[in-house]
Amino acid sequence: MIEVKNITKSFNGRDVLKNVSFSFERGKTNLIIGQSGSGKTVLMRCLVGLIEIDKGQIVYDDRVFSEMPLEEKKEIRKEIGMLFQGSALFDSMTVEENVKFPLSMFTKMSEEEMTDRANFCLNRVNILNSNKLFPAEISGGMKKRVAIARAIAMNPKYLFCDEPNSGLDPKTSILIDNLISEITQEYGITTVINTHDMNSVIEIGDKIAYIFKGELWWTGDKDSILRTDNPEINDFVYATELLRRLKK
Repeated sequence: MIEVKNITKSFNGRDVLKNVSFSFERGKTNLIIGQSGSGKTVLMRCLVGLIEIDKGQIVYDDRVFSEMPLEEKKEIRKEIGMLFQGSALFDSMTVEENVKFPLSMFTKMSEEEMTDRANFCLNRVNILNSNKLFPAEISGGMKKRVAIARAIAMNPKYLFCDEPNSGLDPKTSILIDNLISEITQEYGITTVINTHDMNSVIEIGDKIAYIFKGELWWTGDKDSILRTDNPEINDFVYATELLRRLKK
């Protein structure tokens, strides 16, 4: 579990996050949603320590991450997997080399052990017979799956996904959503997803935080979000759905 306790963050005197409290639960897909500029991206960056908070606490399983010195934070970061918006694969590395990269950086595994682990992770995301291909030789959906394989290579306790369906067609987006959800439950990971995609919200939103003008405006799950009478969340949900349909 990751707990956010009354955190505040300002830039140049402007509050971007205002006294936000929320818990991201283990074994669940925890979604952060909100309009552009609402503060949700800043919240995720604070969670992983890329941005220092001004007030409050960020706690990883009873460990106060936000108050740790850098060396202690590095130890927790070894427990974190990251799925970036554009997959962020290394173009000069093969699929297999991309997945092995964090293992070579942070473990003392032998080459054989790293290869075995990479193959296990690639098999888990249904990537077969593509180890020696380069990112330019595979589809966008395959890149996302390779990125997920890399993100779970270190067997993380925490998984952060930034707009995981960005640039994908609806069918592939559903496959990626389901894969993230399955891995979350299978390995008991605390998964945090930053997304605009209402399909993701409806499909895999176990726990949802809606950020509005820097404040935690609404919380719920994929079932309750369609029944809420909160006007701001309704505007967001139905405007997002209308935009999705217009893009079809």
